[in-house]
Amino acid sequence: MSANPTLGSSSMVMSGSAERVVFVHDRPGDEAWFTGGTIARLRGDDAEVVVLFGARAPGDTGDSTSGASSDSRAALSALGVSDWRVLPATADPAAAVRAVLDEVGATAIVIGARSEVLQVAATDAAHSSRVPVFVSRGVTEAIGQRIVAIDVSDHLEQKLAALSAYPDRWTVDGRVVSAVRPGDPAGTVTGTETYLRAALSAAVGGSPEASAARTPPGADPESAAEEGSPPDVAKPESPAPASAFATGALRAVASLVALAAGVVFGVLGTVAHQATVVLGPVTVPIGLVLATLAASALLVGLRLVLDDRVVVLACTIGLVGSIFLLSLKSTGGSVLVPAGLTGTLWTVLPTLVASLVLAWPRLPKRRAQPDRGA
Repeated sequence: MSANPTLGSSSMVMSGSAERVVFVHDRPGDEAWFTGGTIARLRGDDAEVVVLFGARAPGDTGDSTSGASSDSRAALSALGVSDWRVLPATADPAAAVRAVLDEVGATAIVIGARSEVLQVAATDAAHSSRVPVFVSRGVTEAIGQRIVAIDVSDHLEQKLAALSAYPDRWTVDGRVVSAVRPGDPAGTVTGTETYLRAALSAAVGGSPEASAARTPPGADPESAAEEGSPPDVAKPESPAPASAFATGALRAVASLVALAAGVVFGVLGTVAHQATVVLGPVTVPIGLVLATLAASALLVGLRLVLDDRVVVLACTIGLVGSIFLLSLKSTGGSVLVPAGLTGTLWTVLPTLVASLVLAWPRLPKRRAQPDRGA
């Protein structure tokens, strides 16, 4: 699975049609809420996706796609999934998951299940099959740990359509999802789904020794985590909707900080843009040059680091707005941006740079080709 993470430095292995990814969930409907956007993105890249459920949904009559209820069929179809299965009632669920991983030749497994039994079973199965594991976790559920954030903004309509297909669990109004029954997750659907990929710890096996015992032979436990060993599957402390709220709150805070930064740069640039340096017969508008470079660096830096047009727009409003206000004549008749070429350029250049930064398309990252052994 290799995707472009927006948080953390780990990389989720999601590289398109060569991928075969198995998703594990407690019951139908969970796949839409926890991992719907990621599933739709993978299917959009022609990757093979298999969804495993630990239990049937009401109306299901079998353990495969042919026995799916109308709700499940509609939801899975909206996500582009044609292969889903229910784990058989067995004393060894890890063996059942491992059989599916081996059958499809899985390149990764994503655990969205909140059942600790199913989490451990899927993790054990993935370890036995040497398959990388990613666990669906909200931002607030993985504080202090590296997370992988997948951009699913281009597939929100599919996710919302899948959620709408379960009217007995949710009602959907725009991006706001409300739970019909107590205990089901709810909240605002965002364009990001987050996952945890970490070294095995006491959460699985109960001790560091158990963690080492699950590391592939000959591999260091920490390096194994980097190369794809199963992640920490600690029991979540709060429901997934907190992730949506936290993401929105972080975005709001980032926008406010960007707005303030834009105002500061606009004020300082307006004060300094008239400064000049005389070099022989040439008068260099050093103030204008430095002010424009500083404003451009701020806008471009925000776009490159955060890749969020909303934050850049907030910065632009602060920057251009402060320049506009300071260019007006005060009640005493004084102006900070006098008429002339320098003043005109200072009012125009930051606006042009901001327009280019905001309009610049989001270029797809080059995807790594999977290694093919002899």
